[in-house]
Amino acid sequence: MIDPIRFIEDKRDGREHGPDELRDFVKAYQHGNIPDYQASAWLMAAFLRGLSEKELETFTLALAKSGSMVEFPQALECVDKHSTGGVGDKTSLVLVPLVASCGAPVAKLSGRGLGFTGGTVDKLESIEGFRAHLTMAEFVSQVERIGCAISGHSEELAPAEKRFYELRDVTGTIPSVPLIASSILSKKLAGGSRSFVFDVKTGSGAFMQTLDESRTLARQLVTLSSALGRKSMALITGMDQPLGRWVGNAAEIREAIMVLKGSGPRDTRDLCLSLGGAMIFLAGRVPSPKEGETLCAEAIRSGKALERFRMLLEFQGAEPGCIDFPEDKLPLSPERTVVRSKSSGKIASFETNSIGTALRHLGGGRQRKEDAIDHGVAVEVMAKIGEEIAQGDPVFTLYHSGNGAETATRLLEEAFTVSLEAASPRIVLEVVE
Repeated sequence: MIDPIRFIEDKRDGREHGPDELRDFVKAYQHGNIPDYQASAWLMAAFLRGLSEKELETFTLALAKSGSMVEFPQALECVDKHSTGGVGDKTSLVLVPLVASCGAPVAKLSGRGLGFTGGTVDKLESIEGFRAHLTMAEFVSQVERIGCAISGHSEELAPAEKRFYELRDVTGTIPSVPLIASSILSKKLAGGSRSFVFDVKTGSGAFMQTLDESRTLARQLVTLSSALGRKSMALITGMDQPLGRWVGNAAEIREAIMVLKGSGPRDTRDLCLSLGGAMIFLAGRVPSPKEGETLCAEAIRSGKALERFRMLLEFQGAEPGCIDFPEDKLPLSPERTVVRSKSSGKIASFETNSIGTALRHLGGGRQRKEDAIDHGVAVEVMAKIGEEIAQGDPVFTLYHSGNGAETATRLLEEAFTVSLEAASPRIVLEVVE
């Protein structure tokens, strides 16, 4: 039986835990045999002292194996993609059908919005009838039949990780690279995929706001994946402005459909091609990520990717009319408020997290975990960094239907700057293999 006080003292004093006692600690906390205050003390000690590579591997596996684990047939080498969270990030909606249409099976477990960032499950629930939560048997069967599935995280997968995460959220231990990596990888391992592409965001709309922080996390994710027997790559991508032109649940579905139809904003399309190329490469379908990008571009051009999205919707209970009639099937809120520039020049910067926060105030995200989502509210980004703008030109258009517009408008009025010179930023900053 584990001695929790000695266990905490060992980490406090910089000693390394043995594999068995780390596994026992996870199990004891999961089953309520260690109280929150002792688990919190250990988390803070781990936050300050760090975890060795061996400790991190053991801790991550213990979290992953704390519940059920999805098992795919041996021949089905599934690939998954994880984003560290951003504003307007609708890449999963494009990538899942796109990569599957290129012959690489995609088993995507997704979450809801967190803080100022949006969640894939919330976006998909704006499509009438869409079943965003599949049983594990349904999840595996659908990937076998059509090559892809998207489902919310099951309570059966990595339940110990959920307990530790909730504790980290209220004890100031969220921004620890080892603890972040173990949280992400434990859920990915439980989800059954064999390879992962990590989209590590950096900038004012990301949790890791500097390039150095994002680089450290990207390297940790790739190193830990390799140690746990999984192939991976990490792309460090820009989040100093919203991705694409729309922020909001139904609006982002509409933009994803535009990309699958061969149009849509260039930054959204380019990022999807880069991530998709990496996924297809890791799945062994092409000899290089660049050839994977070419394959993805052809799947969009030919209509294969769009048809796979139609198939995904039908299999998960949704009538796919949103593809053909997005304005009718994915309506936006009727009231509009425009935020205009007070000066002329070029858009120089955004406080991107403020844009995500503004959407939350409109009802497009949660202030409390029990809040319902208004899928029709949205923020349209009328000008991006490096684009010319005149005094009085619109920078944002808000689509809303209830309370919160006044607060959201105030946030957006302060969420951008204009200068005489500014250049459009790159979307992919670095690749970590």
